[in-house]
Amino acid sequence: MKILVVDDEPLARQRLVRLLASLQPDAETEEAANGESALALVAQCQPDVLLLDIRMPGMDGIAVAEQLETLPEPPAVVFCTAYDEYALEALRHEAVAYLLKPVREAELARALTRAGRVNRLQLAALRPDDKQGARTHVSSQGQRTVESLPVNEVRCFIAGQKYVTAYGSEQQLLLPDTLKDLELEFSDSFVRVHRNALVSLRYIQRLSRSDDGWVVELAQCDLRPAVSRRHLAAVKEKLVKR
Repeated sequence: MKILVVDDEPLARQRLVRLLASLQPDAETEEAANGESALALVAQCQPDVLLLDIRMPGMDGIAVAEQLETLPEPPAVVFCTAYDEYALEALRHEAVAYLLKPVREAELARALTRAGRVNRLQLAALRPDDKQGARTHVSSQGQRTVESLPVNEVRCFIAGQKYVTAYGSEQQLLLPDTLKDLELEFSDSFVRVHRNALVSLRYIQRLSRSDDGWVVELAQCDLRPAVSRRHLAAVKEKLVKR
């Protein structure tokens, strides 16, 4: 893995480099002190991940992210900053994670794990069968971090009493979205199977009968969402047409 650390503060860069040496001893690590240098190193070294500060003199981290979005295969971005008011702007640029300084080793480890998965799925997110204008990631904001999950990795969305949970093969996120809004946004790739469940068409392996009725079996997912009588015919029709 190639990682580029971008921060105008030398001590902040050194801290991240030390954490990376512990977490990813085999990684190739480069450093940049400003946005312009970061873009030059991206072109030269083609890193897999950027650990990117937001507030920097000259070209800030948001401007760097905007430039990265124009690349055919951009690196994954993990924003690292002391200013949590930038969280929503970070989400707009689909950062893998948003980490508050001082960055904690465990949080950085989780962000790097997600960065590897997202990087491999960036081109898949542009498939023409995905709904025009729909997000490529869903996101959840915690107390110190913003986490995201590629929609192409989501097996299902399950509504609880207060939140909707997105289930991937290895990751779960609590979302602020309603199930109805998610159904409207991702209607081309997800199907409603129950009043509390949307499932991804690409991961449906089969419909099966259980003691209580029909369930959906999903690839790489232990959950088996129930299919209500109301939605059974529509689910079967979607499966035939996919």
